[in-house]
Amino acid sequence: MTDLQRLLKPAALCGWFCIGLTGLGASLASADEIDQDEALALTERGAILPLQSLIADALKRYPGRFLEAELERDDGSYIYELEIVTRDRRVIELEYDAATGALLDVDIDEDD
Repeated sequence: MTDLQRLLKPAALCGWFCIGLTGLGASLASADEIDQDEALALTERGAILPLQSLIADALKRYPGRFLEAELERDDGSYIYELEIVTRDRRVIELEYDAATGALLDVDIDEDD
């Protein structure tokens, strides 16, 4: 088993329950992380799109496995940051406008 496989195995086992909306602490200083309860309330009010729809879009663009997501409020906008690992084992971070679903940024980890 490669190091990458060992790293990804727990994430694959956690699946949907390990979304990590509270993040890993790597957010920008100007961004405020949104907890799960607030994310649910925002979704129910229609202020943001359901996370599932953005995961589906990310996986359509970059087939692979969903790893985690964070929801942040940055400069008055809600931003989803999604991480996936592609079939060719590249880790990709996609940033979406949580209200509109617009893809804002794609960061592809090219390290082998």
